[in-house]
Amino acid sequence: MAVLLKRLMLQTAKTDSNVIGRCFRRHAVKPDPAQLSLLAPTPKLLNVISAKGFSTAGDPQGEKKQKRRDAFSNTGRKISERVIRVLDEKGIDLGMMHRADVIRLMDKQDLRLVRRNTSSEPPEYQLMTGEQIHQERLRLREQEKAKPKTGPIVTKELIFSSNIGQHDLDTKSKQIQQWIEKNYHVQVTIKKRKAAEQSGDEMEEIFNQILQTMPGIATFSSRPKAIRGGTASMCVFRHLSKKEEKAYGESLESQRRDTLNKDKRTSDESDVVCR
Repeated sequence: MAVLLKRLMLQTAKTDSNVIGRCFRRHAVKPDPAQLSLLAPTPKLLNVISAKGFSTAGDPQGEKKQKRRDAFSNTGRKISERVIRVLDEKGIDLGMMHRADVIRLMDKQDLRLVRRNTSSEPPEYQLMTGEQIHQERLRLREQEKAKPKTGPIVTKELIFSSNIGQHDLDTKSKQIQQWIEKNYHVQVTIKKRKAAEQSGDEMEEIFNQILQTMPGIATFSSRPKAIRGGTASMCVFRHLSKKEEKAYGESLESQRRDTLNKDKRTSDESDVVCR
């Protein structure tokens, strides 16, 4: 009887232990995988790569692409608008046309299509030959070059003595002309010879001699004047403006006509005398 009672007590204890274990496992809180990942050791970065954000703002390549897109060029068959206003190769208005009709006209006459005014409604295009497009590009390029350059004026400076030799003066004059052709201002200072009296007229004559080597190119920005208590003279040369260049050309043409008329009158008078 005692043996049976002992076995029953051992069986009961074993059963209770299993029940408690199962209950513990059922109600135990499992760790979150995300928390486990935070506890994992962080690997060391061997190489750090920095990358620029993709942006064309301030990017020279982006500016070049935009410039090429806005330039005068053949649009090909890619017409984004459905209806456009079309000019022919002579500039005659053909009215509004559907892009499909424009493409057929291009193929038929072997012409190209260029943008003229995309801000208008509808946008304005023109049919042109390849030669016309080339000539228009050249014209626009020359027009761009003729635009005045913005920014501060650069002034170059030369200083030399009034007893300069003719060869050295010619060299200085060529240097001044090269600067003038680059639209620089050139300040020239001429110092008087030591132990010698020179009048202001003699100094001004040197400046005029320099100016005469650049006809139709340069003029005085500021005329010669005495400086440093009269021991030197200074002036500033600059390039002629477009208006001054035109006036100079007209003056030369007028002189040429006067010379021809004078020669003709002299020839007529000689014929009369001979008769």
